[in-house]
Amino acid sequence: MANITKVELQKSIISLCELGWSERQIARELGVHRATVKRYVRDSKCTNPQTGKQGPVSACEPYRNQVAEWYESGLSIERIRHDLSVEHGFEGSYHSVYRFVQSLDVDTAKRIYRMECEPGQEAQIDYGTLYLPIGEDGRRKKVHILLVTLSHSRKAYVEAVLSQNTESFLRSLENAFRCFGGVPERLVPDNLKAAVIKGDWYEPELNPKLRDFAAHYGTAILPARPYTPTDKGKVEAGVKYVKNNALKGKRFGSLAEVNEHLRWWTANVADKRIHGTTKRQVGTHFEEAEKKALRALPDGLFPCFEEAPRRVHRDGYVELKGAYYHVPHEYAGKEVWARWDGTMVRAFNLKMERIAVHCRLPKGRYTEVLGVGGCPGNVPESLAGQRLKVIPLGEHAVRWADGLIASNKEGALRKLQGLLRFKGKYPRDRVNEAARKACIHGQYTLKELRLWIEDPQEQEVFSFLQQHELIRNPNTYDAVAATSGLFD
Repeated sequence: MANITKVELQKSIISLCELGWSERQIARELGVHRATVKRYVRDSKCTNPQTGKQGPVSACEPYRNQVAEWYESGLSIERIRHDLSVEHGFEGSYHSVYRFVQSLDVDTAKRIYRMECEPGQEAQIDYGTLYLPIGEDGRRKKVHILLVTLSHSRKAYVEAVLSQNTESFLRSLENAFRCFGGVPERLVPDNLKAAVIKGDWYEPELNPKLRDFAAHYGTAILPARPYTPTDKGKVEAGVKYVKNNALKGKRFGSLAEVNEHLRWWTANVADKRIHGTTKRQVGTHFEEAEKKALRALPDGLFPCFEEAPRRVHRDGYVELKGAYYHVPHEYAGKEVWARWDGTMVRAFNLKMERIAVHCRLPKGRYTEVLGVGGCPGNVPESLAGQRLKVIPLGEHAVRWADGLIASNKEGALRKLQGLLRFKGKYPRDRVNEAARKACIHGQYTLKELRLWIEDPQEQEVFSFLQQHELIRNPNTYDAVAATSGLFD
C-alpha cells in the first residue's frame, strides 16, 4: 500500500506541475515537503506549459556529485561554497548553494564504521551502575557492574563491585583474564577516572598504574574517544543485557551473593545464547575460536599498591597517611607521584622516573628533618631554627612557641611553620596580641590562635566558659559530696 501511495503521489505531483502549478502550491495542496516535490519534478523533467521550459538550472548543478559528497561528509554550507570558489571558480552566493543542497537527496546522518575483530584481538570494558536490594533489610545499595566483553566471540566476564577506584578496577580485570584463561591484545575501556587521567580524542593521558598493569600483562590500552560510545558498542549493549536479564527484580543477601548469581547466569544464560550478530552460541564460539588465540597469563599477579599525586612542601617533604617523606629539594612546590604498600613508599616525578624510596613510617614521623639553615638535622636543631624565625613576630609569639614546644615536642615543627605563615596573612601586632591571650588560657593549637586573631570576642567567651577560675569543674562537686557524706 505504501508503494502504491508513493506512485500515486508522484503522478499527482507531475500532473500538477504540467498544469503550471508552482512547487510551493503543489506541496501545500498535497501536504508534502517542498523538497519532495522538487525531487520528483526534477527526476521527471516536467515542463511547465506556461513557460515552455523547465525552471532555472542552479549554478551548482555542474558540481552536483561533489557537493553531495561534501555535504554527506558533514561540511557546512559556507565551507562548501568556499571550496567551490577556490577549486572551481564558483561565483554563486551562499543562498544559491543552500537552495541547491536542500534539493539534494542525501543522508546527512554521521556514518558509523563497523569494526569486527580477530580472535583474541580486543576486549571492551564498561561499568553500569544500579541500585540493588542487598541484605536482610532489603535496602537498596549502589552497585557498579563491571563488564569485560571479548569483541570477537562476545564472551563476557561480569563482576559487581562497590567502588570504581583504580585498585578495584585492576583486580576485576585480573579476575576477567583468569576467567578467560588468557589476555587479549588490547583493552578498550571507557574514560573512567580509574583508567584515564585526562581524556583526549588523539592522546589520552592514562593512569600510570594502569600503564604498568598493561605492561605486566603484555596488553595495550586504547581508551574509547570521549563522547563516542560507538568505540565500545559491543560492551554498551552488554551492560543493558546484564541489568535487564540478570539482575532486574532480584534480591540478594550480600555482594558475594550477587557475584555468585552473576557467575551462574553467565555460564547458564549468557554463554548459551545465540548471539544476534555472530549467529553462534557465545560459549561454544569462545572455546573453539578465541580462547586459544589469547595471550598467555604471566606467572604472578600485578603487585598490590596504592598511589596518588602529592604536592611537595617547601621543606622538601610529601605527606602520606600522616607521615612525611623527603624527596630531592628541586621538587619543592611541585607535584610528584607517590606509590605505597604495607612496607615501602616510592616517589616518582611526572615522567614516572623514581626519585626517592623510603620505608613506611607511622603517623607523625619524618624520614629526615630540616635543621638550622635548611640542612638535615635532628629535631631539637630544627625546632631551634624555626623558633628563631618566630622572634620578629614579638615576645608573646615567642612565648607561645615555647609553650607549644613544651606541650608537644614531636608535633611542634609543623605548627611553628603554620605560625610563620601568619606573618604574610595578618598584621604582626595582631598575631602577637593573639599569642598573648592564647598563652593566658593555655591554648597551643593553630586553630585556637587563629580564632584569637580573627574573632577575639567569641574566643574570649568560649575560653571563659571553658577555663575561667570562677567556674568549677563538675568533678569537684563529686569530690565534695563524697567527703561530706551527703549520699550516705
